[in-house]
Amino acid sequence: MSNTTGYVAAVDQGTTSTRCMIFDHSGRVISSEQVEHTQIFPRSGWVEHDAVEIWRHTRRVVAAAMAAEDLQTADIVALGITNQRETTVVWDRSTGQPVYNAIVWQDTRTAALCKELAGDQGPGRYQQRTGLPLSTYFSGPKIRWILDNVDGVRDRAEAGELCFGTMDTWLIWNMTGGPDGGRHLTDVTNASRTMLMDLETLAWDEQICAEMRIPMSLLPEIHSSSKVYCHVRERGALADVPIAGILGDQQAATFGQACLKPGEAKNTYGTGNFLLLNTGEEVVHSEHGLLTTVCYQIGDNKPVYALEGSIAVTGSLVQWLRDNLGLISAAGDIEEVAQTVDDNGGVYFVPAFSGLFAPRWRPDARGVIIGLTRFVNKGHIARAALEATAFQTREVIEAMQADSGVALSTLKVDGGMVVNELLMQFQSDILGVPVVRPVVNETTALGAAYAAGLAVGYWDSEQEIRDNWAQAKSWEPTMPAADRDARFAEWNIAVERSYDLA
Repeated sequence: MSNTTGYVAAVDQGTTSTRCMIFDHSGRVISSEQVEHTQIFPRSGWVEHDAVEIWRHTRRVVAAAMAAEDLQTADIVALGITNQRETTVVWDRSTGQPVYNAIVWQDTRTAALCKELAGDQGPGRYQQRTGLPLSTYFSGPKIRWILDNVDGVRDRAEAGELCFGTMDTWLIWNMTGGPDGGRHLTDVTNASRTMLMDLETLAWDEQICAEMRIPMSLLPEIHSSSKVYCHVRERGALADVPIAGILGDQQAATFGQACLKPGEAKNTYGTGNFLLLNTGEEVVHSEHGLLTTVCYQIGDNKPVYALEGSIAVTGSLVQWLRDNLGLISAAGDIEEVAQTVDDNGGVYFVPAFSGLFAPRWRPDARGVIIGLTRFVNKGHIARAALEATAFQTREVIEAMQADSGVALSTLKVDGGMVVNELLMQFQSDILGVPVVRPVVNETTALGAAYAAGLAVGYWDSEQEIRDNWAQAKSWEPTMPAADRDARFAEWNIAVERSYDLA
């Protein structure tokens, strides 16, 4: 039997903010505190964070979430951590001072380096081993940039004086003593986003590290996503609480959505969309423009893998209609405007503002609106903008099904856009499967809490997580298959019109 007294805390260290959420046994949010951190843009294409500021904010939100409900340390049975993935920080072991700002996953300064590393073998040079194409997105090239471009750092790294970590690693090192014996560790999901870990062995790949000129002494220990790693040592709201769960944010959302069987997928609708499909214990290599990643690993069990598709522009298209065109005054108004018409009036909107991501990977594409006639009004354009999110999602899902041989049965959704009922119905129609929205939208923090709670016996099985998951609403497809296929064919024609415009 699980021990259901007390609560589980989760720190969700995201791209724009850090928050602490405290959950009860039913997965309900008891308390939540959040604070934004500074976005640093030193030059075009560069994105940085101040890792020391983020550590300070982490202590602040934990203390505030505890105080908000008058909780004591003894009330918290475990702490889980989830984080923005790929963001890279390098710091001094003896002082705890970062040698440079954290380089954020969105940063593109390593483009030339990635091209150089690709050489004659192309961007797929390490894909068989790591599941990832050579891209500015991942941590490995970011580490190399810091070693090559910050004075004295390479010598210090080769002397064993420095540590690398993604944000989970940085926070845990500080929580467990920092320069005074801090634990230097990460989990398999975050390690799988560095481009330095072998997906099969779950160990750092010495050959890739050597070819990227990254000393192995920089790298943290790799652990599973759910086990008691260590206890909080710093004097504060969580002193002596076991740190027992670590998951990268999109994997945490997948776990929090209880996508625990092969073929179960979740789609997060945010600025862009992130779609993850659980492929089980098999590593499925993508032939269709997707990433292969570790989904989670519970204790000593075999790891579970996923295919991931990233879409660049979804929610940010609605913001563009609001801010750049003034078509709507608030993002939430788009549904009402789109409902003034019965269909898209033959209009298709391809939001390739910065090229197309998965599965097409066309940096030369640019945004287009096609099918305009005198009949078309702003309602048609609003509807076409919403439909673009659903069409792009179908493209990624078709790529996933082609890669995995696993047919999608249901799509679980979360994120800011899922309150849009028109979009959710159209998504179900264009996929031909049910779309399901959960009661708890904070699935990222919840996933980290579940991983930590499982490790200490607060939840005793993955079945309890499945039982906790509650549906708020679902949408069933109503569109005839012939209509669905005709509209998708027209969408594909529109996308091809966006090529070669950069």
